[in-house]
Amino acid sequence: MVVHRTHTPVIYRVAAGLLRAGMRATSRYEVTGLEHVPDAGGFIVTPNHVSHIDPFPWAHVLYNRGISPVFLAKSTLFDTPVVGWVLRHAKQVRVDRETARASDALGHAVRALEAGECVVVYPEGSLTRDPDLWPMRGKTGAARLALLSGAPVIPIAQWGPQDLLPRYAKRPRLSRRRTTMRIRFGPPVDLTDLQGQPITGPLVATATDRIMAAITHELEELRGQRAPATRFDPKAHGLRATGNYRRGDDR
Repeated sequence: MVVHRTHTPVIYRVAAGLLRAGMRATSRYEVTGLEHVPDAGGFIVTPNHVSHIDPFPWAHVLYNRGISPVFLAKSTLFDTPVVGWVLRHAKQVRVDRETARASDALGHAVRALEAGECVVVYPEGSLTRDPDLWPMRGKTGAARLALLSGAPVIPIAQWGPQDLLPRYAKRPRLSRRRTTMRIRFGPPVDLTDLQGQPITGPLVATATDRIMAAITHELEELRGQRAPATRFDPKAHGLRATGNYRRGDDR
């Protein structure tokens, strides 16, 4: 039985139990860097994003350690029948991406951190658009949250979820052999010299760059390869900030 650090709603436990069963049946994990996960207190995790199922493997690992991640989830999920109901009753935080209301989620996230929760921010804001699935340019939400709260930021790199469910695919690639999910937790991103300063655009940009660099470094270690010197920027390639899941492509 998992002993949770913080209060975990019943619906969260039920959903987690169902998802854990599915992940156990289809995946096996190779995990490194768990020593970097704080033993107590609120903290932020910032994973890379290569598949719509990639929130589950690393969250499964943390859940087994008594940590129930609080996700900053896009508003379209909250507007989806059943899924939205579960999210609302499982203490998750709604984010209205690409709108003036996007910053409203920060207040909820700060309060969750103050209560000792693990708060999840995908700093890319969407599935990576990089052709080779390296982390693309980051958005500022994770950095702003870190600077506002003072909570440590733990970068997470993962490689393998895209083999089970490719980017923008609607059906998993199931086989007799379970898919290997390689997960690497990195040391806290050093933002100490940025704390306590007025939160300006340049300061947030610096913090964002450090967070993305930390995630990229951990993924380089997992893949045994070097990432491109310049992170992929969808706008520079004439692409929208997010792809179209329903259409099944990344245009």
